[in-house]
Amino acid sequence: MNQDIQAIGQDVQAASGPIRTLTDEIGKVLIGQEYMVQRLLVGLLADGHVLLEGVPGLAKTLAVNSLAQAVDASFHRIQFTPDLLPADLVGTLIYNQKDSSFETKKGPIFANMILADEINRAPAKVQSALLEAMQEKQVTLGEETHKLPIPFLVLATQNPIEQQGTYPLPEAQVDRFMLKLKVGYPNREEERQILRLHGTSSSPQINPMLKPEDILKARSVVEQIYVDEKIENYILDIVFASREPEEFGLGDLKPLISYGASPRATLFLTRAARAWAFLQGRAFVIPEDIRAIGKDVLRHRVIPSFEAEAEERTSDDLVHALLLGIEVP
Repeated sequence: MNQDIQAIGQDVQAASGPIRTLTDEIGKVLIGQEYMVQRLLVGLLADGHVLLEGVPGLAKTLAVNSLAQAVDASFHRIQFTPDLLPADLVGTLIYNQKDSSFETKKGPIFANMILADEINRAPAKVQSALLEAMQEKQVTLGEETHKLPIPFLVLATQNPIEQQGTYPLPEAQVDRFMLKLKVGYPNREEERQILRLHGTSSSPQINPMLKPEDILKARSVVEQIYVDEKIENYILDIVFASREPEEFGLGDLKPLISYGASPRATLFLTRAARAWAFLQGRAFVIPEDIRAIGKDVLRHRVIPSFEAEAEERTSDDLVHALLLGIEVP
């Protein structure tokens, strides 16, 4: 086993170095959002979609655009609006009068990276079309099924401060996202750097550092990262504690949680922890990896009850209590 881990470790060292250069390259234009960039890389390496929540002006769009440029991947930004139709997203069939046949016109979803900007502004049928494509990695137009490009990553943003004219994503659909990130403000010194860097019309350019094929190679290494049985049990304990907290000595959380995490959380937490370990240059997962990425995987899967809301306890508070309450192996 040690020899296997050493061999995986060599692969990790060889593959993770180029991936980490993406952080430096994106850092040329993005100041003070290392948390967001690291989690975007986790989503990219673990083949999981990412939902970013934050007030306007926090460089969410810039981060996604910069990542696509650094990976030299095809990128489309889709601004979600109340009048958007599913065909505007996935494409449609157009009748050609010359030869009396239908031609396929592919929509903007056919790209390696999709920025679904303000996803909660579009009605449910458009959200469903996007989420179906995310899950199936394909789109059916007429009688033909078209595979989406690989890698395929959806990065959706939503604005938490406005409710008028929005269509909140149902909890069952939010579950399709591997990670939900809460993007905060930069500190004063970081904002000073932003002012100096972007205060003029000329901004640094992002250079392509990798190809999409390099991401696929890195993913194959990530999948080999060793997860010990103790780590598996730790992940299962966290997920099961969100459903039956009293069985883990966390009975005070029972009335505060309406619904716990789904089995998808178990899978995503394992995959995300592997990707996090990879970014740290390690061939195996340790409990700190679970704790580092756990809140981002679970915050949209642990649903607070009315009682929790009355006590002003958020899902973040509940997940934090779960992570603290479960014994670390």
